[in-house]
Amino acid sequence: MGGDEGGATASPPVGLPSRDNRPSRQTSSRPTPYIHEGCGSLSRHFSTGEADATAQNQPTGALLVDARRDRGWSQTRLIRELRRVAARQGRVLPGDTSVKRRIASWENGHGSPDDFYGPLLCEALGLSAAELGLHHLPGQDAALLNASYPDSPEAVFAGVDRLWRADLNGYAPLLNSEPSGPAWNEASLRWLVAPDAVSPSLTAKEGIRVGLVDVAMIKSTSGMFAQLDDRFGGDHARQSLIQYLSRDVVPLLSGQYTQAVGRALFSSVAEATLLAAWMSYDACHHGLAQRYFLQALRLAQDGDDRRLAGSVLSAMSHQATFLGHFTEAATLARAARMGISGVATPTLMAQFHSMEARALARTSDARACELALTEATTALERRNSDDEPEWITYFDEAELAAEAAHCFRDVRSARRSVAHAEHAMSGTHVRSDFFATMVLADAHMHAGEPEEACRVASDALDLGEQLKSARCVRYLAEFRRHLSRAGETTAVRDFHEQAAEHRLWFATGPYAGG
Repeated sequence: MGGDEGGATASPPVGLPSRDNRPSRQTSSRPTPYIHEGCGSLSRHFSTGEADATAQNQPTGALLVDARRDRGWSQTRLIRELRRVAARQGRVLPGDTSVKRRIASWENGHGSPDDFYGPLLCEALGLSAAELGLHHLPGQDAALLNASYPDSPEAVFAGVDRLWRADLNGYAPLLNSEPSGPAWNEASLRWLVAPDAVSPSLTAKEGIRVGLVDVAMIKSTSGMFAQLDDRFGGDHARQSLIQYLSRDVVPLLSGQYTQAVGRALFSSVAEATLLAAWMSYDACHHGLAQRYFLQALRLAQDGDDRRLAGSVLSAMSHQATFLGHFTEAATLARAARMGISGVATPTLMAQFHSMEARALARTSDARACELALTEATTALERRNSDDEPEWITYFDEAELAAEAAHCFRDVRSARRSVAHAEHAMSGTHVRSDFFATMVLADAHMHAGEPEEACRVASDALDLGEQLKSARCVRYLAEFRRHLSRAGETTAVRDFHEQAAEHRLWFATGPYAGG
C-alpha cells in the first residue's frame, strides 16, 4: 500500500492510508482540487516507460510476432498459453497443428485473429486489442478500462489478471486513465449491501493445489514489497510487484483449494492488490490505482474480511481527497465505518474518522473537521493492541498528529498545524517522514515564517533523496509555488541553491509555476 507503517515488522503489509498519503497544500482562501494531470506528468520522471503509441500503424502480424518474441515464447508456447486461457473460460481449441497453422497465418499477414481467437490472444499476451492491432475488438479495451465493481469472484479473478498483464506491458490508455467518480459511490454501496461472502462457484478440477503455506508466501512477499515501497517510494518496485502477482498469484486463484483456504487466499491477495493500488497511486497512475482498489475491495469481500474491506474504502477515500472529490471521499470514509460496525476496533475507527476529517478539511468545514478529529482521538484512546489487526497497529498518536496537521493546514489554522506536525515524525519511515516534514514546512510558510519553512523543507529534501514518488514531487511543487511569493530573501536564495542539488526538487521545475 501507499502507507509506510506496519505492525511489529515496521512495514505496511495491508495498505491503510498513513501520514505519507495525503494531498498537498493549496494557496487560495478555499482549498481547491489537485491538478492531477501535472501529477501524472511528474510520474514520468521515475516510471519505466509506456506502450508504443505507434502500434496502431503496424500490422497485426508484426505486433503478434513482437509480443511473442518479447516474452521469449515459441509458437508452441503461445499455443499452451492460449489453451490455458481458453480452459479458464470454458472454451475448447482444436488440435495443436491446426492452431499453429492459424498463428503462422496471422504472423505472416495472411489473416487476422477473429472474434474467437482475438480475445484469447489478448488475454494470453496481457495486451489490449489495440496493442495487437485488432481494432475490430473494441470490447477488449473496454474490459480493461472498466471501473465497475466486479459482480462475482470469477469476475475479479479475470479482472486482476487482465489488469496485471496490461500494467506489465505498459498499456498507456490504462496507465493514463482517469478515475471514475461514480465508481467510488457504486463500490461503497455494493459492498455495504452485499450478501454474505461466497466461494467461487467452481474450483478448478485441474491446476495446482493451494494450501495455507501458499497464502503465507503471498503475505511474506507482499510484506517485502511494502518495505521497498516504504523506503524508496511507489515508483521503485511497482512493476516487480505486478510481475509477481501476474506470474505467481494468478495461477493460485485458478487452482484447487478448500473453502477455508480460499477465504484466506482471497484476503491475502486483496492485501497485495491493495498494495499495488497504493503504489500506483503514489506513482500518480490514478485510474489504474482506482481499478486496483476496486478489485481489492471485491477480493476482501469474497475473503469475508470486512476489516480489510473497510481499509480499502478508507484508501479510496484518501485518493478521492487527493484528486479533489471531497464529497465522495467523506462518503467513502463513512461507509468504511458503517460497514465494519460489527467487527470494528478502536484503531480502525480512529483511522476512518481521520480520513473523513481530511476530506472535510478540504471543503473548509472546520467545525465538522474538528468533530471528526475529536472522534478519532476518542477512539484511539480506547485502543487495545491485543484486539487490533497487526496491520493497523502503525496508527498511533504520531500518526493521528500527522492527520491533524494536514487538516489544520487545509483549514488555514497554521499555528495548530505546526503544533501537530512537530509531533508527527516516526523517525523510521522515510516517505512518511518526508510528507510530515513538508506539512510542517507548509505550515510555517502560512504562518509567515519563510526562513523556518525553508529550513524544514531542506530537511525534507534530505529525507526524500532516495524516494521515487510522483506525489513527493507534487508536494514540493506546491511548496515551490508558495515560496515564490515569499520574496527574494537571503534564506530563500540559499534554499534555492541547496535545493537545486536534489533530484526531487529538480523534477518540480516544469510544474512549479503560479
